Amino acid sequence: METTRRAFLRTSAKAVTGAALVAAVARPGYAAENNTIQVALIGCGGRGTGAADNALSTKSGPIKLVAMADVFEGKLNRSFESLSNKYANSGKFDVPEERKFLGFDAAKKAMDCLRKGDIAIFATPPAFRWPYFQYAIEKGLNVFMEKPVTVDGPTTRKMLELAERSEKLNLKVGVGLMVRHCKGRQELHKRIADGQIGDIVLMRAYRTGGTAATVGRRPANMNETLYQIQRFHAFLWASGGVFSDYNIHQIDECSWMKNAWPVRAHAVGGRHYRGDSLDQNFDSYSIEYTYPDGTKLWFTGRHMPGCHNEFASYVHGTKGSGIVSTNAHTPGRVRLFKSHNISSEDLIWAFPQPEPSPYQLEWDDLVEAIRKDLPYNEAKRGAIASLVTSMGRMAAHTGQIITYEDMLNCEHEFAPGIDKVTMDSPAPLQLGADGRYPVPQPGKLGKREY
Repeated sequence: METTRRAFLRTSAKAVTGAALVAAVARPGYAAENNTIQVALIGCGGRGTGAADNALSTKSGPIKLVAMADVFEGKLNRSFESLSNKYANSGKFDVPEERKFLGFDAAKKAMDCLRKGDIAIFATPPAFRWPYFQYAIEKGLNVFMEKPVTVDGPTTRKMLELAERSEKLNLKVGVGLMVRHCKGRQELHKRIADGQIGDIVLMRAYRTGGTAATVGRRPANMNETLYQIQRFHAFLWASGGVFSDYNIHQIDECSWMKNAWPVRAHAVGGRHYRGDSLDQNFDSYSIEYTYPDGTKLWFTGRHMPGCHNEFASYVHGTKGSGIVSTNAHTPGRVRLFKSHNISSEDLIWAFPQPEPSPYQLEWDDLVEAIRKDLPYNEAKRGAIASLVTSMGRMAAHTGQIITYEDMLNCEHEFAPGIDKVTMDSPAPLQLGADGRYPVPQPGKLGKREY
């Protein structure tokens, strides 16, 4: 099975020296004589490095990585060495020292190395999606951005506006909800739509495992903003927390099977075994999502040691049931059953194995759309998927029933001014007088999550 984004990095790299802004690698305008698509990687962790690997593995024509950016030198070093070793002498990797950029202005410098119609990869913490996307639109760049693409109401409204702008400019935008590109899930979706298990009456999904996204005290010699970015799963402003970052895939895939977005969320959750961790997450979440016709999606998230672990999604119809995810995102191993028992005796269809990796398929689809100028823009759908995920998170964190409109119009922006952040800027989240970061207080804070 192909390497996933989280597990791509394997080696260390030599120290990167100074970085400086350079002129565009080729003359303006997409598709020079050699028809090479150029790529800039912004966010060089495991996800970003894996996305760049998938980009360079597409087969539809010449493509090469020409610039890299991050705020952490070590991440940039490791990513550079991994990719340069894999693609040595292939003509697909062309990142000299002067096109390695560090700092909060590195993203713009990397994008300045591209021509109109090239691709910028955004794999930083989600808080930075909208300002980077805004700059890419100004530059006329196609984009691949990891999920989630927003973490709160104000940034979702910004992203929806930017999505509309990008569509008008015919930019191609991919969002890292790769399950929608899975061949098995696509066939499952078609069979459900054709009525093979009747009308959907219930969906359920589980993401349960061991302790996740805990964080200790900041080292005395480390910048507070960088500390929070480095541990972004622990902080709601940076990632939407463990709930948004981990669970958006299953909420999105179930909504896809339903062909609808939930309009209301009712939830519970709590901090049980966080110990001395200073993160903002709960370690258990139970969300009841309601769709326009009243159908429910029950989502269970839990990160506690010693408990039953499950990573799966199911649909139940009037004539049978189906598996959307079996045990992680890939392989999906999707199946349909003539009953609700989900047993081998009642199996009526299964997608053949082995199945192609959706991580690669989403890149194949994006690059093909660029080369053939096909309609392709997932920005709006990615923003809505991020919003409804946040809707469930906010319901748990506030103890209130949160509607789609409540979430969209919520005025609590977690990281205002993130587009102007520098190394000297105060961190978006500050320690309280008790020496801890604020955490959600259901019932006490009903209008905001912290």
